[in-house]
Amino acid sequence: MVLQTDLEAAVEAAEDVPAAPDVYDPDDEIPLVDVFDDEFVSAYTDFETLDELVAASPSDAGSADELGLVSDGEWDAFVAERTDFEDEEAMVFAARDHWVARKLGL
Repeated sequence: MVLQTDLEAAVEAAEDVPAAPDVYDPDDEIPLVDVFDDEFVSAYTDFETLDELVAASPSDAGSADELGLVSDGEWDAFVAERTDFEDEEAMVFAARDHWVARKLGL
């Protein structure tokens, strides 16, 4: 799975990229629903929101707040089956790049 935008190339091509402290405080926790926002989830999965994605997983989890209830093996298989990603790691890195691109205005 390759995102439509290569983050590094977009940053290099941008004329004015804000400094990291201007867009993110490393002491703040980033909520999952911010990284896996509705735009990302609807573009790369069979669902509209992260809550819907998690609730449809093979577990008792009903929302993103309960994602920890889904075992790693179950989640990887579910991600491979119901998203454009081969596993959780690929999805996490893509969501991270999506979040960073949004924060940088790319």
